[in-house]
Amino acid sequence: MTIKVGLIGCGGITAPHIKGYLRIPEQAKVTAVSDVVTENAEKRAAEVGGAEIFSDYNEMLAKADIDAVDICLPHHLHKDAIVAAARAKKHILCEKPLCLTVAEAEEVQKAVSENGVTLMCAHNQLTMPPVARVKQLIQEGTFGKVYEIRTTDSFYHTFDPNSIGWRGNRAMIGGGELIDTGYHPTYLLLYLASSEPVEVTAMLSKHRLEFMDGEDSAQVLVRFADGAVGNIVTSWAYEPTSTTEKFSLVAEKGYAYSNGKELCYKVRGGEEQKISYEGVDTFSEEIKDFVTCLQEGRRPVNTEAEGINVLKVILGAYKSVEEKRTVTLADLV
Repeated sequence: MTIKVGLIGCGGITAPHIKGYLRIPEQAKVTAVSDVVTENAEKRAAEVGGAEIFSDYNEMLAKADIDAVDICLPHHLHKDAIVAAARAKKHILCEKPLCLTVAEAEEVQKAVSENGVTLMCAHNQLTMPPVARVKQLIQEGTFGKVYEIRTTDSFYHTFDPNSIGWRGNRAMIGGGELIDTGYHPTYLLLYLASSEPVEVTAMLSKHRLEFMDGEDSAQVLVRFADGAVGNIVTSWAYEPTSTTEKFSLVAEKGYAYSNGKELCYKVRGGEEQKISYEGVDTFSEEIKDFVTCLQEGRRPVNTEAEGINVLKVILGAYKSVEEKRTVTLADLV
């Protein structure tokens, strides 16, 4: 069965999503697009070889011949689009973050559950081959009990007041860099930890992008239910050192680390192993996994449940900074 997809939002992030659908024409086809900017919608419709165009996604949900939607909107618009799509009985792929508050997350969870649809969080970095391999090694018990995990995503961003757009507005982005790029190392941390996050302590910084409402850099410590500790490092302010890893972990029986292209790991008493991988288009892999999940009736790796945990870590980090204390995530409202 070919999955018919409607795009909600046709801005810049839509481009790698479309590339993903075009790579699997036998599995999926974008048949409708919606955007308040007509030119954006027309551009995306042309890129997919023709699609029905709507200015209002609610009209698209009511009239278009689609099985699923792909939400590529600014952060503050995610919740309403997810809820509307769920009520229209459409499956959902939503760009990160899932939404912006615990109350919004509860609405999302309720809508998805009541309407029996599949929601997948667009966490593209989980499709990197070193991530999949180290997750397998962790699950097989290769490293024993995991003690500490570190994930990073930092780069020198060329944003200025004229180019940052809605990301410079705290109400629209939901904070600053942490809830945007910082979302990637957060979901990666939780994926590798395989345990519920329970406490968060954070420090936020505005090193360089002074015009932003929110932070341009963040460091977050996370305590997990099994005692493991996670460390998230993320920034738009600087170029990281050449030795900065994408992720690393230390554990009872050994360690592992990766730059995103290679995986190095060692079990105590043995030699360090190094595996190199071919590069993959993580967005295309994400799209293919979403479509395949729908075709096979399989649960996505990261649903709204995982998305809510990721959001709570970030909201806990913001609360930690505001109140200058360690925040218990179960207390977030």
